[in-house]
This record gives sequence, C-alpha cells and structure tokens, in this order.
Amino acid sequence: MAVTSALVVFAVLWFLVLFVVLPLRNQSQGDVGDVVPGTPASAPSNPQMRRKFWITTIVAFCLWVPICLGIIYGVLSVDNFDLYSRFGPGS
Repeated sequence: MAVTSALVVFAVLWFLVLFVVLPLRNQSQGDVGDVVPGTPASAPSNPQMRRKFWITTIVAFCLWVPICLGIIYGVLSVDNFDLYSRFGPGS
C-alpha cells in the first residue's frame, strides 16, 4: 500500500466518522432558549467543533490502522468484495 493510498483511506474514514460524530450531543438554540436573530432555532448553540474533530481523528485512526494492516497483509483485497462474480448472472 502506497503512502498516498493510506492517506486517501484515512481521509475517507475521517469524513465518514465526522458525519457520524457531528450530530452527537448537540443542543439547538431552541432547546437552550437563546435563538440568535437571523438563524433558525434548530441551529446548534455550541457545536464544540474542536472536540468533535479530535474525537473524529482518534476514532478514524483506530479504524484506519487495522484496515491498513489488513490491506498490507492481504486479508482485505478487492477479490474479497467482488460480489458481482459471486452472485451475478451465471453464478
């Protein structure tokens, strides 16, 4: 696995984890009762983005290491996920 491939895998994992982490523990401005004029009441009051980025980075790294090791040692390959040849026409 090349360094570029490893970085791409990490970036994809990082954004997937970010989209899972973003809605967690959010309180909207309507819940808090302090709606800033010009924003919807459903906007987050304190999104804590720095904390969520750190959580995202740690979780993505913990997922990335075994995935990269699996690719390097041949446990994970494209042949493992070729479902068309297994279940497609003529199988």
